[in-house]
Amino acid sequence: MDTPVFNNDDVLAALKNVMGPDGETPLAQSGAVSGVNIREGRIFLSISVSPEQAAHCEPMRLAAEQALKALPGATGAVVVLTAERAAAKPSAGPQGAQSAAQGSGIDAVKKIIAVASGKGGVGKSTTAANLAIGLARLGLKTGLLDADLFGPSQPRLFGLSAGPNLGDGEHSLEPVEKFGVKLMSIGFLVPEDAAVVWRGPMVMSALTQLLRDVAWGELDVLVVDMPPGTGDTQLTMAQNAGLAGAVIVSTPQDLALIDARRGIAMFNQVHVPILGLFENMSYFLCPHCGGRSEIFAHGGARAEAEKLGVPFLGEAPLDPIIRETSDAGLPVLAHEPDSPQARPYLAMAELVRDALRQEAPRRRPKLAVE
Repeated sequence: MDTPVFNNDDVLAALKNVMGPDGETPLAQSGAVSGVNIREGRIFLSISVSPEQAAHCEPMRLAAEQALKALPGATGAVVVLTAERAAAKPSAGPQGAQSAAQGSGIDAVKKIIAVASGKGGVGKSTTAANLAIGLARLGLKTGLLDADLFGPSQPRLFGLSAGPNLGDGEHSLEPVEKFGVKLMSIGFLVPEDAAVVWRGPMVMSALTQLLRDVAWGELDVLVVDMPPGTGDTQLTMAQNAGLAGAVIVSTPQDLALIDARRGIAMFNQVHVPILGLFENMSYFLCPHCGGRSEIFAHGGARAEAEKLGVPFLGEAPLDPIIRETSDAGLPVLAHEPDSPQARPYLAMAELVRDALRQEAPRRRPKLAVE
């Protein structure tokens, strides 16, 4: 695609007729514009407003989007509101902006599940990608939301560089579809080598809009690739998206299992069912001699699942084929679905599908994020 013929100054100039939060000062001069990103003609703009202004600034947000879409050479625009909370309240939820409420892009999504880990480096994103592909292979209409805003991996795992199409409808972002999975990621909207330096409220606002403004359509299940840990993103998703369950990914060693325990405890605290624990990098099979080496010990996740009374979803090996296919943008379950390396992921998808059939339909979000 040709390099766009506009820059940040042109973006701000396009907003000259859009009034800022006070209704009188042009948005570009109001000081409320907190971030501009341009990628292949697509514009991502963030606007900072106070919490009490947020509900009244939606017309301004829509007007800004329309003005940016009309910029010559623009292939689309996404504008998000970010809100700083004035003060913490004893019972307040995580920091953020608007909740994903009625009229959002997830209204026709039957079930939303999280794939989470207590720490990074355990292969959570690879597991999420193969789980989504597995559910699609089982006949479910499946989507995948990359909610790891600071380290989005799904565009690379799916071998995608082009971003979503941006239309004029209420839900303006069209997810990219590959391997039977509808995919959305912040990685489509910011350059791959750019650092996303956002405060908590900006993160929550962007995540909320990735849920609300994406035209997901009718889905049986939306898989959410969570960032590692137990922070604002996890709480926002649990409280505002009506999660039907969570899959926890861990490696077998004790240090990883300690963090997995924390993740399970967090989801239990917000009343999200644990669909199961999956052991990644469970063992290594030498491609030359076929010998098995349990590099990170073995069976720790199974024992932990039994101890905590949650389902065990299986174990995947530490294998060069999984790494190579992931790096090539061809997850192993899509590239070599009948291989021994792919079987654990398909087996996990079958267990998750069966568990979701027993769960009640997704609860509509009731808690707003302040």
